[in-house]
Amino acid sequence: MMDKIKTQYPIVFVHGMFGWGDNEGINRKAPYWGGTTGSLTEYLSGNGVECYAASVGPMSSAWDQACELYAQLMGTRIDYGEHHSRVLGHKRFGRTYKKPLFENWSSERKVHLVGHSFGGNAIRLLVHLLEYGAPDEVNENQENISPLFVGGQKDLVCSITAICSPLNGTDAYETIQRFKLMGLTKFLTLNYTMIAARSGLQGKLVDFHLEQMGVHKTDEIKDQKPFLKAIKDLYLCKESIDYDMSEKGTQELNGFIKTVPAVYYFSYPFNTVEKNKKGKPTPKNIKFPLLLTSNLMLSNDKRANRTTVGNDGLVDVSSAMYPENEPHKPYSPDEQPDPGVWSVMPVRKGDHGTPIGLLADKGETYKFYDEMVDLLKKIEPQANN
Repeated sequence: MMDKIKTQYPIVFVHGMFGWGDNEGINRKAPYWGGTTGSLTEYLSGNGVECYAASVGPMSSAWDQACELYAQLMGTRIDYGEHHSRVLGHKRFGRTYKKPLFENWSSERKVHLVGHSFGGNAIRLLVHLLEYGAPDEVNENQENISPLFVGGQKDLVCSITAICSPLNGTDAYETIQRFKLMGLTKFLTLNYTMIAARSGLQGKLVDFHLEQMGVHKTDEIKDQKPFLKAIKDLYLCKESIDYDMSEKGTQELNGFIKTVPAVYYFSYPFNTVEKNKKGKPTPKNIKFPLLLTSNLMLSNDKRANRTTVGNDGLVDVSSAMYPENEPHKPYSPDEQPDPGVWSVMPVRKGDHGTPIGLLADKGETYKFYDEMVDLLKKIEPQANN
């Protein structure tokens, strides 16, 4: 256990696909961060670490998630951007957060952002927008524009940490397409989303954050589309997490997002694949159904061009290391990390659920975050220079 020393800056955890935050009812029974090992935020808080688990749209695009996270951090109304919303055909504004996730977010009180799975993509985009803004939004509306899209706010974030994140997409998506299962997968996913979002579960047990799409109501936004109209629009709109994980969507994201020179970047890839006695890459100690997806990913022909063979059951090791064409280097405990450069941690054993404590060893899970917090504390003095 680490010593009980408070971090200078708060840590905000951002979940991945189908995930949830601390303020959702499901988290009381099954915490996303901590899984079967217990609430990670409670554990860290008990050791003097100020931390929060945010809630963003579990099926939404990186753009929408970044806008939602910004609104939570600021304590303001969600603004998806006038240009963006017009092009995508949905409402510009979402719900209003009356209170920020924590008080006094500023250059003197920066934030550490930690994302698991797709959450790593969302926080990358948020940091990019904070610094570089969104030119299309500025050109569309010079007056009534969210500060998020103006840029110049690099001093609000100290670091981002991506855990098992599909920074270059994932062969799991390509494998589903290869076996012609994308249509069925999307049909089942969207119907589940629509039914759950219009039931008593929405806003109590789970939160889909899809009021801008007319999928469900909030206290402020009462109008919603007819069921069939809403599901059709949701299906046709590329404003979704599955599009961002496709090869085309990933290329668009990586072509847009740039690292910020003042921010520290860390990545933690996990791998469940080992060579068997015959030298064939084989998943080991992996939970079902990730065993199936891991094997299917290994069979994908595209893997022949990858320098690192392996996956965590959902994300390729090479994709979880760093985004293509962005500066990176292996992390060394003997060297000070460089801001603006991805510090790639050594590949750890485990599957996609291991780092969030899903059917994992409690001691190992907490040790993993103890070490992460210790690293984040060490870079804070340099971030102030």
